[in-house]
Amino acid sequence: MTDPLQPDPGVWDAAHDELVATLRDLVRIPSVNPPPPDAPDGERRVAEYLAGALADVGLRPEIAESVPGRASVFARLRGDGTGGDPLLLLSHLDVVPAPPDGWTHDPFGADIADGYVWGRGTVDMKQMVAMELMVVRLLARAARRAGRDPGSDPVPGLRRDVCFCSTADEEAGGHLGAGWLVEHRPEWLRAAAAINECGGVSFEIAGRRFYPIQVAEKGFVVYRITVHGTWGHGSMPRDDNAAVHAARIVERLAAPLPIRVTPVLQQAIDGLRANLPGPVARRAAELIDADPHRAERAAEALCDPSLARALRALLGDTISPNVVRAGVKYNVVPGAATIELDCRTLPETDEATLRAAILERLGPELAAVCDIEPVNVGRPVEAPLDHPLYGLLETTLRDHDPDGVPLPAIAPWATDAKHTAKLGVPTYGFAPLRLPAEERFLERFHGVDERVSLDGLRFGLPVLYDVVRRFCGG
Repeated sequence: MTDPLQPDPGVWDAAHDELVATLRDLVRIPSVNPPPPDAPDGERRVAEYLAGALADVGLRPEIAESVPGRASVFARLRGDGTGGDPLLLLSHLDVVPAPPDGWTHDPFGADIADGYVWGRGTVDMKQMVAMELMVVRLLARAARRAGRDPGSDPVPGLRRDVCFCSTADEEAGGHLGAGWLVEHRPEWLRAAAAINECGGVSFEIAGRRFYPIQVAEKGFVVYRITVHGTWGHGSMPRDDNAAVHAARIVERLAAPLPIRVTPVLQQAIDGLRANLPGPVARRAAELIDADPHRAERAAEALCDPSLARALRALLGDTISPNVVRAGVKYNVVPGAATIELDCRTLPETDEATLRAAILERLGPELAAVCDIEPVNVGRPVEAPLDHPLYGLLETTLRDHDPDGVPLPAIAPWATDAKHTAKLGVPTYGFAPLRLPAEERFLERFHGVDERVSLDGLRFGLPVLYDVVRRFCGG
């Protein structure tokens, strides 16, 4: 029996061109977070663009604003209801600022050059917005070909609903986007499972191609440490100079915490070892060695620098002292200082456990001159490996790239999965791209010259479409 959701092979060239054009349109709408005074409604403008693209194929999109200008957009394709709860295609429409210094292309110009689309958001994550939008548009067109109304009728061959939701504010924690939707529009996010950003992007080791699928992400705690000293004249140095205390605190907290290997990371390393030649496989085993120096050497030998940094970040909880403020004038001994910490936590580490580790690092003397305040907390998130969607992600990748090896992965950063987890929605990072071996994809996140490969997009769209078709169809 013919699958009504299976497109004709000839569709993909035109779909790729449409995908690239859509991505370029999205990049050209600066949706910077935090919104600058001269463009406070960038997220609203992207939401309106997406709503127009969804309405164009017959859907009934909705836009919701948490505050003026901070908009999210939603649309639903209906199945016949026999396949279970919906699949959520989740993305975010905001981007981080892009000061033009150092860029070789206009950050919001969406230039095409050297086989790439260049611009802020091409990696994080308007390429995924465009891919998910394109999947929904293809499904809606399939409904129209069958004489159905995509906005109200079940799509022939679709057994469960497909929901599209692109949210505001992810780059600042999602509290005005996905977090707000959890409280005010939970029906937009409730699903059997969700596909989100980050995973499914290839990397190579020893000529072998791997595709990490994000099944977990670290939690975070942002601490503000207020350091107390005594004000005085700079001509008479004193031991209780708050800046000196702060320097000692930063030095103690910057040292790595103990290595702890999670089950997800262990399975990923096992997958690497099973698919690499003998000597390289043995070196891969050292990536999670209890000796941090040995693990570091293995990472440097096997991985490009950006991948090695990410791996190191997954080997334990991390503390990064990123902001230090002290002093008012060169000749005044500061009586106060402030340190802000970005801490990322593995599963089984809660805020109380992390705080205890920080106090132990400081020791009684420095702890006595500190007030430690958590200002933002997000729990670690983990989705099950035995979920049918995860198995389908692996199978579909292998079907499209028989030489590729899918692996489970944990991300060192946070995504909107923090919010879908509150509704019990298993969320998997899967934005499939097959990239050249030399491409340093991780360096593109929030970096200068952000770009995405045209060939990577050509590979990824059919993969993502097939995942949706198989999970939601026959």
